[in-house]
Amino acid sequence: MRAARALIGISQAELARRAGVSVPTIKRCESDGMNVPSVSAETREKIRAVLEVEGVEFTNGNHPGVRLRRP
Repeated sequence: MRAARALIGISQAELARRAGVSVPTIKRCESDGMNVPSVSAETREKIRAVLEVEGVEFTNGNHPGVRLRRP
């Protein structure tokens, strides 16, 4: 998630505001991964949706990570 934020150039505070979650939630996700038990699936989806709207693509398979979608 930290890499995704870096790709689109937004702060933790901005991501939190746009996703409707708290900054500590963003910090928790970034330090412990998106599968933090204390963060609900609904909250994770809100965060992911904000990043995807901005063009972030979450990759899987042989090259896990993030990249910007090509137009």
